Amino acid sequence: MKLRIADPSGWALFDSEAHHDERGWLAETLRIEALHAHAGGVRIMQQNLSASRRGVLRGLHYQVEAPQGKLVQVVQGRIFDAIVDLRRGSPSFGSSFVFEMRAESLQSLWVPPGFAHGFLALDDVVVLYALTEPRIAHAERVLRWDSPELAIEWPLQGRAPLLSARDRSAPGWREAQAFDSADPGRDVSR
Repeated sequence: MKLRIADPSGWALFDSEAHHDERGWLAETLRIEALHAHAGGVRIMQQNLSASRRGVLRGLHYQVEAPQGKLVQVVQGRIFDAIVDLRRGSPSFGSSFVFEMRAESLQSLWVPPGFAHGFLALDDVVVLYALTEPRIAHAERVLRWDSPELAIEWPLQGRAPLLSARDRSAPGWREAQAFDSADPGRDVSR
């Protein structure tokens, strides 16, 4: 796992190299030293695996109590991934960043604590998330995926995405909770 690109806001994209032989291949998809070199002494506390059909849009999700950093990897298929900086003290507060990720690229996206995260499944996909904090149901929040202020150009090709009830009823940018400072461990408000 090697750093490919890093943004001053804190997100980073890592590449992994596949080592092929007659049996197949192996890739190192997490090297904690590489993650620490970019993100400090983060620790992985939970790992989730999700499967989504083509056209499913998940997000934009975040957690206000014990904010989660996420290392996102596509195991199968392709996704259009979007993250939004919700840290008021950050120079990129309110900015969105988008990525197309595919399983065969063996990339990992580091999403710092204090960002909302979501993706659109461009194919049937399997996505792996390594999280720095465990899930706390009452602290979960959702930011509306199509808030005009975010200007995320989801590649929907004229189709409506398949959304959960929670994602359909999510508050827009003006109503969403944001972190009070660039330190996402502090209280939140809006």
